[in-house]
Amino acid sequence: SSGKALEPNAPTPPLVVRPSAPRSAMSATLIWECVKGNSSFIRKSVNMPIMSAEKGNLCGLNSFKFSALANSKVCDVSSTKKGSNEKIILTTRHSKASRAARPGSRLLQSGLKKQTKKALAQLKKATEGSFCRRDLLELAEKKYQKVKTSFKQKKLVFKSRRASK
Repeated sequence: SSGKALEPNAPTPPLVVRPSAPRSAMSATLIWECVKGNSSFIRKSVNMPIMSAEKGNLCGLNSFKFSALANSKVCDVSSTKKGSNEKIILTTRHSKASRAARPGSRLLQSGLKKQTKKALAQLKKATEGSFCRRDLLELAEKKYQKVKTSFKQKKLVFKSRRASK
């Protein structure tokens, strides 16, 4: 019987692979209790609220309401610049629960229009669906306006040196 285990052509027993528990198995409050004081994204300053640098955090505050790590639905508006091309980006969480365990593909980024009316319609559509939280819609609209105004540059006024004094 022991010689049978040493046979090179003997079939190997199948490996049992147990998947790790999906993120939905853990409650959001439990995740928040673990993350709120010990996170690599926390930024502390004197006489300032505790901030968070995590992607998907709409206001940048370290709170359960805005946390992208603890909440199952995420909504964030941010900007990116590649050369002279400036974009406004909407960040949401992937709809598949299996992506929660993969940090690289957990969040989805989609572009927002620069035309205000169309962009606000995009934000409204994203919050009405199952991607974003409806309570963050008003804050997302305000942040969109701020990001858009940050793209505007002051016009330079040149004074002529030849002009009469």
